Parts: sequence; structure tokens; C-alpha cells
Amino acid sequence: MANDNLKAKLAEYDAAYAKNCEKVPARQNLPEQPVYTPLDLEGFDYERDLGFPGFYPYTRGVQPTMYRGRFWTMRMYAGFATAEESNKRYRYLIESGATGLSCAFDLPTQIGYDSDDVMAEGEVGKVGVAIDSLKDMEILFDGIDLGKVSTSMTINAPASVLLAMYIAVAEKQGVPSTELMGTIQNDILKEYAARGTYIFPPKPSMRLITNIFEYCSQNVPKWNTISISGYHIQECGATCDLEIGYTLADGMEYIRCGEKAGLPVDAFAKRLSFFWDQGKNYFMEIAKMRAARVLWAKILKQFGAKNPKSMALRTHSQTSGWSLTEQDPFNNIARTCMEAMSAALGHTQSLHTNALDEAIALPTDFSARLARNTQLYIQDETKACKIIDPWGGSYYVEYLTNEIIRRAWAHIQEVEALGGMAKAISTGLPKMRIEECAARRQADIDSGKETIVGLNKYRLAKEDPLNVLSIDNTAVRNAQIKRLEKLRSIRDPEAVARDLEAITKAAESRENGNLLELAVQAAHDRASLGEISDAVEKVSGRFNATIHTISGVYSSEFDGSAKLEEAKKLADRFEALEGRRPRIFLAKMGQDGHDRGQKVLATSFADMGWDVDVGPLFQTPEEAAQDAVDNDVHMVGFSSLAAGHKTLLPAIVEELKKRGREDILVCSGGVIPAQDYQYLYDHGAQAIFGPGTNIPECCIKLLHMLVDRAEAEAKEG
Repeated sequence: MANDNLKAKLAEYDAAYAKNCEKVPARQNLPEQPVYTPLDLEGFDYERDLGFPGFYPYTRGVQPTMYRGRFWTMRMYAGFATAEESNKRYRYLIESGATGLSCAFDLPTQIGYDSDDVMAEGEVGKVGVAIDSLKDMEILFDGIDLGKVSTSMTINAPASVLLAMYIAVAEKQGVPSTELMGTIQNDILKEYAARGTYIFPPKPSMRLITNIFEYCSQNVPKWNTISISGYHIQECGATCDLEIGYTLADGMEYIRCGEKAGLPVDAFAKRLSFFWDQGKNYFMEIAKMRAARVLWAKILKQFGAKNPKSMALRTHSQTSGWSLTEQDPFNNIARTCMEAMSAALGHTQSLHTNALDEAIALPTDFSARLARNTQLYIQDETKACKIIDPWGGSYYVEYLTNEIIRRAWAHIQEVEALGGMAKAISTGLPKMRIEECAARRQADIDSGKETIVGLNKYRLAKEDPLNVLSIDNTAVRNAQIKRLEKLRSIRDPEAVARDLEAITKAAESRENGNLLELAVQAAHDRASLGEISDAVEKVSGRFNATIHTISGVYSSEFDGSAKLEEAKKLADRFEALEGRRPRIFLAKMGQDGHDRGQKVLATSFADMGWDVDVGPLFQTPEEAAQDAVDNDVHMVGFSSLAAGHKTLLPAIVEELKKRGREDILVCSGGVIPAQDYQYLYDHGAQAIFGPGTNIPECCIKLLHMLVDRAEAEAKEG
């Protein structure tokens, strides 16, 4: 009867709403209904679906007290250049109120290369600290008691190596491994689907992970052995439901691997943690975190877990890096604050807040302090944390929570039907789904359907220069090479050789030993990260991804076709002049596996009339140049998100020259500070497109360059 009355009242409201819209039309692009009521929560049961904090299904948080007991751990992501410089930043953060450290490693370290490897050129110390050996790890944590600090390490493929070095440093400090607290990201499955930072194929990678589970359950019991990451899945373009679905599907795969290794689920599941992206959709992000806890609790029950700690999804969160803009960058402070608030009200257990300048460079001390203070402000000034789950019972939030549960479960079922995430990855489906979402989102932004303040609306006529942290890559790399040379001159080469041979044998068969245990010994004997990684690679080889591209998604979502039509006409004009379509090779050089921009450009340029060739990840300039020549392209587009552009762009220009193809134009885009533009122009860049570039405008500019050249050549000849 109550619902009948409510339905009548709702009909009355809808009529009033419609009448008001005649005078003041509702804003466009609002798919949600204007108001939510109990009618949107059909079958909702308080005890079953909501319950209390700290109790199954953990909708309202994993602890009965949550922030009334203690606040989340403040982790500030830091690491750059040398171990010495990063150590200074760590000490400053601890002195300034940070309650946990989060180590950022440079890309060569993440990919298993020593700093003196030819593949590391241009990227040593750029987006994190370079760690080649135990000596670097000792310097990194010099003066920091590892028995008292919680450390998160953002690594995947070489996780066992760097954890081994961390354990060895603690032992040298006199801290037993049983007292160590922290997390290693160690989620290799999401690398294949999203971020692209991998070394070994899936099977040996999963073996490494189960070895970590085994070793840590016995020797490092307070350590979270894996941080299963949705963060990079959303950063790569996924919606919240896709982020949750794929991340929990990854978690299910890790549980199965642990069980296959003979571990009971309750022996390791309580040390699995998760890592969420906090985007700008405030209510959706809160609901996402609640939905994830519900789904994980039910999934663990299905796996036979008995320990409540196994069923309680614990999580670290980070505010979105993708949402930061180069344009009008102080807007990023407000974005980060709102994202951090959604993390807090969604009940994160630890939080990193991005700095305002991270769209273009590593954070300065100034911006890092503001980012840290954002968390302190929420904790100490807003009173937002005095009530547990203040949004619980909100018709809208509960509706969103239920909807995300439904959609995420459908994604999980799709993956399970393919045999689980490891097998699904081999089909390319997860990556394709993510890339479709990314293309749609970019089309909405480029067409103005989604507003980005300071970027596609309310844009400043002139941007004030922003001071950014600049790293002298050459100086850092030279220092690392000298340290490696000294290390190799004073260590026992026979001991290192024995250690590496033991690791290779263990990689061949599980019966020959635990890889993490052997890596700890190798670290003590001063084997380098690259040497230990190579010892595994002798057996496993390196993983090479199959390139999949999509088409038609960008253009179908683009709201307004004038710019698309202009681009297509220019492409047709070029074809009339040259006898073929404009052709571009989209290259990813160096060790940057972030390919969202590359893949979005591929689908959007194809939709605007280009022939597009997509290069594989991790190419050298020589390889990229040869592919460009072999494919007879008119242009190379180099996508850079990892600060290697000042080395890699001049290198590919030179390589094209060597091959007699100076006619192939080279342009670059991505995370490139404005102060680097002139250097790149001086070294052969024909055009540069920073973060937030409107893709149709970019496409039109490049086509004008090609058409103008073709017309000039036609006049001459």
C-alpha cells in the first residue's frame, strides 16, 4: 500500500518536473533519472544487503570502527632519480605526517633491466627511482626503520626481486622478516590487459606470484603479497563496473593459482589486497567500493573461505592521474580533493593523492605538500569521517551499488566462460573492452559532450608557466653505471653465478626451489636486478603481446560531425594528390607500456580516413624507424608518457635519416612539458601535442601538413 501511495506521489512529481522543464529545460547528457526513491531498490533488505560495518557482506566497511578508530594510511607516492634523492623525499614525508611510504620505481627497474642496459637508455630515474642492486635499496631506506614503517612497492614483473632486496635490507638492519609490513602490487594479469609493464609470459609470471604467496605466508606474515589493481584498468579507459569486474576476476585467478600450489584459501587470501582508481564520478566511485566488497565476500564464500579476514576486501586507493589536466593545472587541486573524498566515504584503508603537476612531470615539493595536506584536510577539518558510511541508505547510492554489482558480475561471468582471466587475456577480449570504453570517453570529451573545466570549456587565453621537476637522465644513468661497475668489482662472482644458476633451475621446475627464497640469497650476494630477471628469462622468455585494434567506436560516439567531416575531406584531398590514403605509424618506444593514447589515436584516426599502423610496445628507435620505412608511411606519431621523449624522438629522426627517409614526418604527443617543446622542434619534431589535445583538431593539423606538402610537390613537378 505504501508503495502504491509512493507511485502516485512519484507520478505527481514527474508531471511537475515535466511542466518545469517547459520553462527551464533539463540539461542534456544526463542519463540518470532526476530523483531516486525506495521504488528503485526493489527487494532491498537492510540486514542482507546493507548490514553493519565490519560484518558480512562488508558493504559498509571492513572494520566495525572504520575511521572512528583510526584514519586510513596516508601513502604518498614518491621516488625519482637516484636512491639518495628519493631517500630525502621519504624522510621528509615521514616527518611531515605520512604514515606509509609508496615507492615509485623507474621503468627500466619495472621491466627488469639494469641501468647500464641499452634498453634503459633515456629512462633511468625518470618516472621513479632506479634500483639495480641491494646497495641501491640500502641507500633508499637509509635511516628509515623498516620494522616501523609500512611500505608499498609499485612493481609487478620484478616483484620477487625487489621484495627480496627489501627483505635483505631489513635483515641487515636487524629487522626480522616477520615484522615487515607493506604491499607489493605484483598484479601481473592487469599488465597484460591494461598497463603493459610485463616481462615474462602469464604462466611463469603466475608461478612467481604463487612462490611469493608461499614464502611470505611462512616468513613475512604481515606483508600483503599482492595488490590486485583496478587502478590501471580505469586509467586505461574502463568504466567503474568494468574496473571492478576485471579486477575481481583477476583476484579469482590468483586464488586458483594459490590453491593449485597446495595453499588453503584461508592461508593466503587474508593477505590479498586491492587497489582502486578514484575518478571524478563522485557517487559512482563511492558505490563502486561498496559493490566490490560485497562481490568479493560472496566470491570468497564460494571458494570455501571460513576466516572473515579472507572475505573482507581491503583496499588502497589513488586519485586519478588521467583526470589531471596540463591546462589550468591548479584546477587539479579541486579534482583531487573530490576524488579523495569519494575514497574516504567509500572506505579505503590507504590513500595516495596525486599532485597538481603530475599531468606533465613528477611532483615538486610544493605540489606534493598540497597533495598530502588534502588528506589531512579531509581527516582533521571536514568532520566527514566521524560517521561510518554516511551515504549508506541513500536511495541513489544503494541503487548505484546494486547496479555496479549486477554489471560487474556480468563481466566476471563473461571472463569465467572463457576459462578465467588468464585464458581471457589470450583472446584479447579484456583489453578490447577497455579500449572501446576509452575511445567512447575521448569522443565525448573531444566533442564537448563531457566538460573538462579549463580544457574544452572555460579555457584560459594564456597559460601561466608552471615550475616542474626536471630529472637529468644522463647524470642519473652515469651514476648508476658507476655504482654497478663498483658492485661487480667487489662481490664474489662465483657466489653470484651459483645463485643465478639456482634461480634458472628453479624456474625450470617448482621442485627445484622457491624463486623468492633464492632471490633473497642472490640479493645478499649482490646480484643485480637485471641479472636475477635474466636468470628467469632464460627459461620463460619475454612476453610479446598480440596487437588488436578497434574501429568505428570513436566516430559513432562523437557528438557533432563537422570536424570529423573536415578531416575526412582533407584525407580524400590527400588521396587525390598522392594516389593513396595518408598513412601513419603510431610508435611506442622505450619501456612505457601505457598505450591508451596510442590505441585511442589508432581508432580515431582510422575513423577519419587514415591508414594506421600500430607498433608494438617497447620498441627501440631503430626498430620503430625500420617499421615506418617497411610500411612506407607518411608520418610517425610517437606516444610518450614516461619522460623519455628528449632521448627517443631525436633518435628515431636520426634513424629515419640513416635509412634515407627524411621525408617521413615525426610528431610527438603525451606527457611532454612545454619547456621541452623547443628542444624537440630543434631535433626534428614537426608537431607536438600535449595532454588534453582535441584529436580531430590534431588530425586536421597533420593532414594540412601532408596536403600542403603534396600540393607544393605537385606544383614543382
